[in-house]
Amino acid sequence: MIALTGASGQLGQLVIKNLLDKGVKPKSIVAIARSTDKLDEFAKKGVQVRYGDYEKPDSLRSALEGVEKLLLISSSEVGKRLSQHQNVIDIVRDSSVKHLAYTSILEADNSPLGLAEEHLATEKLINDLDIKTTILRNGWYSENYTMGIPTILEHSVVLGCAGEGRISSAPRNDYALAAANVLTDNGHAGKVYELAGDTSYNLSEFATLIGEQYGRDISYKNMTQSEYRDVLLQAGLPEVIADMLADSEIGASKGGLYSESKDLSRLIGRPTESMKETIKRIA
Repeated sequence: MIALTGASGQLGQLVIKNLLDKGVKPKSIVAIARSTDKLDEFAKKGVQVRYGDYEKPDSLRSALEGVEKLLLISSSEVGKRLSQHQNVIDIVRDSSVKHLAYTSILEADNSPLGLAEEHLATEKLINDLDIKTTILRNGWYSENYTMGIPTILEHSVVLGCAGEGRISSAPRNDYALAAANVLTDNGHAGKVYELAGDTSYNLSEFATLIGEQYGRDISYKNMTQSEYRDVLLQAGLPEVIADMLADSEIGASKGGLYSESKDLSRLIGRPTESMKETIKRIA
């Protein structure tokens, strides 16, 4: 059986959809989540939905019964990730799992982003396991920026602090398909994949792409890290998220979200969707 943690999240649900599209039998898929009600539609299709909480080891032990392949989707709780991931990895040691894949961050061992610290520490824990492992170092999701398009159109400006830093993003579904392929195909054991979009852009170019698609004059306003953080706080984001996003933008200005790797397009068997294509699809 193939299982994934964090299955009720956006990435998790897309991985399940891709597994089903690839012909994996629903009963062979185990969707593990705290919010199991969000997986009702998959349960109706026959997917096994099991309760599992990163902070409740007993629930993880039950959820992993009979599982042979596991995708550990990283926790969304920045600052708590390492301990939560360790709980899963500790259970995996004495479980039926024979292959563990993990969603890390792009160039985790060389990233200027603060987010990389917990991911790299998790990778080290995984490398100590005596089973097959695959590290999926996911780059930025295009949705991290496109979700802000309504606000951008309202104010005719893109705000950020990434400077001229280039971003090699891809839609979340491209990463989900890559994970599904790793879980169902052979030859991925022991591999570390740097996953990023085939094309890149800076935020000035992102603003231009939006303007071209919607027939508007959109500009990019580059700010200091503290100024951008304040904007995010004023928009109602929690402090920990505002700090993380502002730090990630600064990381982007240092090249932390750019990569020339084509691992992602190779894994999915086609070019990744460009930001221009993504904006057009959304529009």
